[in-house]
Amino acid sequence: MNVTTTSFETDYVIVGGGSAGCTLAARLSEDGATSVTLLEAGGRDWNPWIHVPIGYGKTIVDPSLNWRYETEKGAEIADRPMYWARGKVLGGSSSINGLLYVRGQAGDYDHWRQLGNAGWSYEDVLPYFKKAENQENGADEFHGDDGPLAVSNLRERNPLCDAFIDSAVEAGIPRNDDFNGANQEGIGYYQITTRNARRCSAAVAYLHPASKRPNLRVVTKAAAEKIIFEGTKAVGVQYEQGGRSVIVRARREVILSAGSIASPQLLMLSGVGPAAHLAEFGIPVVADVAGVGENLQDHYGAIITYKSRLPLTVNDIMTSPVRQVKAGLEYLLFRKGPLTISAAQVGAFVKSGPQATTPDIQFLFQTFSHDEYDAGLHKFSGFANVVCPVRPESRGTLKLRSASAKDSPSMQPNYLAAEADRRILVDAMRISRKVAEKAAIRSHIVAEYSPGPQVQSDDELLAYARETGLSIAHQVGTCKMGQDAMAVVDETLKVRGVQNLRVVDASIMPTLVSGNTNAPTIMIAEKAADMIRRQSL
Repeated sequence: MNVTTTSFETDYVIVGGGSAGCTLAARLSEDGATSVTLLEAGGRDWNPWIHVPIGYGKTIVDPSLNWRYETEKGAEIADRPMYWARGKVLGGSSSINGLLYVRGQAGDYDHWRQLGNAGWSYEDVLPYFKKAENQENGADEFHGDDGPLAVSNLRERNPLCDAFIDSAVEAGIPRNDDFNGANQEGIGYYQITTRNARRCSAAVAYLHPASKRPNLRVVTKAAAEKIIFEGTKAVGVQYEQGGRSVIVRARREVILSAGSIASPQLLMLSGVGPAAHLAEFGIPVVADVAGVGENLQDHYGAIITYKSRLPLTVNDIMTSPVRQVKAGLEYLLFRKGPLTISAAQVGAFVKSGPQATTPDIQFLFQTFSHDEYDAGLHKFSGFANVVCPVRPESRGTLKLRSASAKDSPSMQPNYLAAEADRRILVDAMRISRKVAEKAAIRSHIVAEYSPGPQVQSDDELLAYARETGLSIAHQVGTCKMGQDAMAVVDETLKVRGVQNLRVVDASIMPTLVSGNTNAPTIMIAEKAADMIRRQSL
């Protein structure tokens, strides 16, 4: 490769054009004077399936839009590797995810504050959730209605969804029409990140409206190779584009927003990480930061699948050319119908038992069914409920495989390593089955397809979950914020041991939030933008 020693200078270099990077790029360039360069390894978000809500069924496996990571085999999940979908396109995973807008619980953020992270309590972060949000139902004490990120109600309400909600209420789960309001507990419809029945990714919400600013430069197909340091001061980023290596220098800061996999990898490739591990690959140590790549967390779910008595499912549409045409026309002409749905339509947050003070289980009810992501939908009429513990205690690690950014890191999430995770997952499956016994949804069920009625004991349920469970794609924690020896960033998200370098993405979460991670990641970037701008004044 031909290395250009300095391609250009900019005030801020942001690595990663995903949920956090798009948010930061838009906010930091708002004043018209601060120059910002955003580097994205993927391409533009021009694929039409990105923008059709149900298109996640295609984007979740498309290698042109998706890194398609695979973890190491897990001892507690039947010696299987796990597929991890991560966005490789402007908007990052917000361009390929299931669209659910879930913040987590107030207690998640209060716990962050209790760990010593000043400014990260629920009271501190709520204004940033509201600042980001353009809520279809209007503003109130918990919601904003003039932010960039559109949050909408589902337009398509399948009779199966209403039946599942009614049965859950009969089973003792309270109805809740706002998981992001005063209380998360209960069952109801999810809200989703769409505007006029089109996906509202972070690129759509933040980056595209800002893209004509002369002080914002967006560089796609730009794969970051390493951070450039002078001593312990970050001064730029070297990236590869079109077969040549380029260096862009940062006058103020380098900001990593490459996500929970790529951000710790890039830190280690650049000499920031556990010194002994870096030495294995001959990487000179800039700062010995032991926690880089540690504290890996993710949600792991089990699927309970049912055969449907009536042809009301997405499976039925996908096996009928006539119904596919009808669904397509309904979407094109009226922005309605099954193409407008999210990956899960109904959700619930429930307690595993009396020992739980707040919900520790999430339901993701789907009007379709499948096994592996790559296998497509079942050929029969089917629907499913995915259940998962929301605050897993299992912790994993991320390590380098080589000194090259082209090689994916080694990821070992250690799913179900903690006994509590195994117990809560079995409890979740039992609660889901209890709901399915109630009249409203039972009338739609021909049979439980999987795990099947022959699976009854706790050991049998756990064995099924080990053998068939999947990642909910909420990887966090690998550059955790904190005050202890394993913390990678402080409460201002500055990387310890170096200067002019921050991490701003889901990797800084000390603990996984009780729900989906896209809305919290955007909140983190909104708050970071304010901290960065205040420092520059």
